[in-house]
Amino acid sequence: MDKLERHFEKDLETLTAELLKFGSVCQEAIESALTALVNRDSELARAVIAGDEVLDQQELQLDQLCTDLLALRQPMASDLRFITTALKITPEIERMGDLAVNISERAIELNQEPLLKPLIDIPEMGRIAVAMLRQSLEAFVRHDADLARSTIKRDDSVDQLMEQVFRELMTFMIEDPHTITRAIRLTFVAKYLERIADGCTNICEQVVYMAEGRVIRHGGFHPVR
Repeated sequence: MDKLERHFEKDLETLTAELLKFGSVCQEAIESALTALVNRDSELARAVIAGDEVLDQQELQLDQLCTDLLALRQPMASDLRFITTALKITPEIERMGDLAVNISERAIELNQEPLLKPLIDIPEMGRIAVAMLRQSLEAFVRHDADLARSTIKRDDSVDQLMEQVFRELMTFMIEDPHTITRAIRLTFVAKYLERIADGCTNICEQVVYMAEGRVIRHGGFHPVR
């Protein structure tokens, strides 16, 4: 391996490390937002909101790193797929950070009113979504299409819980109009978590393409021509 190749390998290692750091910060933001919601901790919710700027800056740095690698190194084959995959999943992670902010904003609003009901299904949705994020990043680092596919399947559980939450909150709103504002805010939180799980699914679809050169979006397996 010549000097240029060694430099390129080091650049790819740096990209991987920075992307994992980015994902870790996002995961912490989601977990903190959920903790703020469950524990009715408005200060923690405000800290999540304030910390979003860090994720925004990390996204810009990763975007620049990927762009530089594409322009200066002109990678081929698997290296090209790795870098373009990183470029595509970075904004997915940033959007998850924005959704953590949205959860925190709803938590602050909900904390100003009496607790509507014990939170059971929403924290479970969050637990699954966070696990999906962790697994999707692991699949990316390992180039593991099987792990990516198994992670995608977990999205069904989140969707089912979303439907269950919606039905329960609709019952509250129908039976007592005074609960409408709180129920709608909790519905928003559940929707944000569903979107986080959808973002993880998008990442995993990109991982399968990276690992196998197959596009599995839109419901089917199609070999890349």
